[in-house]
Amino acid sequence: MNRDLYIDFAKGLATLSIIFIHTAFWSGQFYIPAEVRVFSLVFDVALFYALSGITSGANIEKTFYRLLKLQITYMIFVTFLFFLDYFFKVFGLSFFSMEWLQNFYSTFGSKYATTSISTDPQWQNLGNWYLHQYTNADTFPVVMGSFWYLKVYYILTVFGVLILKFFPKHINWFIGLCIALTFVFNVFPEYYPTGQVGYVGFYLAVFLVGNRMRGKKIPAKMIPVLYGCVAAALIWMFWYYGNEIFYKINKNKFPPQIPYIIWAQFSLVTLFVLYNRLKITKENFITYIGKNAIFFYFAQGISSSLVYFLVVPLKENMPWWLLMVIIYSINIVLAFIISAGLKKVDTLGWNILELLRKQTADKSN
Repeated sequence: MNRDLYIDFAKGLATLSIIFIHTAFWSGQFYIPAEVRVFSLVFDVALFYALSGITSGANIEKTFYRLLKLQITYMIFVTFLFFLDYFFKVFGLSFFSMEWLQNFYSTFGSKYATTSISTDPQWQNLGNWYLHQYTNADTFPVVMGSFWYLKVYYILTVFGVLILKFFPKHINWFIGLCIALTFVFNVFPEYYPTGQVGYVGFYLAVFLVGNRMRGKKIPAKMIPVLYGCVAAALIWMFWYYGNEIFYKINKNKFPPQIPYIIWAQFSLVTLFVLYNRLKITKENFITYIGKNAIFFYFAQGISSSLVYFLVVPLKENMPWWLLMVIIYSINIVLAFIISAGLKKVDTLGWNILELLRKQTADKSN
């Protein structure tokens, strides 16, 4: 079966969009206008959940094996990150001073206060990361700030494959249930549960809709209808909430609320409209990013942290739009380089685990 390069292409574009979002909302807080930061959310994380739905099937064993491999790759990455963060603190305290380190971390702004500067390794942080409690990594704050996506992905993928396996004739009912729950949570916010329920309720619907679209093509006559519905929803949103809701889109993202859900519809409709319509026949730079999306997702957290140290000295010396283009371009290049390094770290980690497996295997078996 030939690989659908459109999926890789869409993942690549979505990854580039995530890099732009984190360029705008993290270091961009110092110089990018709020309007631009909001527009960066047009193509957001919901695309990944939809693409995951398109590529997922009802094979539980295959899905769980894929999630297990992802968990191990994730654990290798956060172990590497933990020691990178730790050795940097040891280096700073050994060759400079506590004041130097504090000044270094102050570059990220007062919002991202350090959790612990010490030569003693904070092993509890590594344990928390393994268990997807994303306590801050002081040297690379963007990494853990973007990992909420991963926890939701694990949860909805498990629920999604169980639905596809055991309720294949009732997928539409589950989509309706997720939409109904999301609607109830938003209409009666006092009942909006904390934790992951709100996230999974909405994004599971996106996942299942993506699965229903698998192998299908939206009829041409339906395209203006869909975009018309999106436009009508946006008009209603601004009429009902007022123009100030535009500046609160990101706030309504955590957890997903009606304004953000409406805002995300344009990107989802565009994804499904182009699916099986836009033909990608050759691999390219963007499909490469899509094929290695998880490593780019890991890498952009590091690169988006590093670009702070360019933004702070340059933000007063050039127009914001020029600095944004420069920083975004540098962020992509850094993410590309770091992702290549992380792939090697991942390979090394898997080789070490295989060596340990062989050393501890029962010789009698």
